[in-house]
Amino acid sequence: ASPAQKLVFNRVNGKRPQVLPQQVSAPEECYTLAHEENVRFVYEAWQQVEQQLDGSRSGESACGPVQYVEKTPNPGLKNFVPIDLEEWWAQQFLAKIENCS
Repeated sequence: ASPAQKLVFNRVNGKRPQVLPQQVSAPEECYTLAHEENVRFVYEAWQQVEQQLDGSRSGESACGPVQYVEKTPNPGLKNFVPIDLEEWWAQQFLAKIENCS
């Protein structure tokens, strides 16, 4: 049995879709060139780290980034389950649609 497919909502330009037409739209955020440059720098640096991590896992390189793993896990986090944020947003989106109809 294959797992159930997840709903994936891709945002256009990072903006949330407007659910109700009668809602007053907020003024559009204005990003400076410095902000965009910083975001681009962080994104490209993170992509490079991920590529190096993948390379080190496959044995391509002996040096590079090392993924941190705790030697003695925190017992308070024993039952921790990370949230699937995309699934949560999908549920919130569908709930809003159901409440509006």
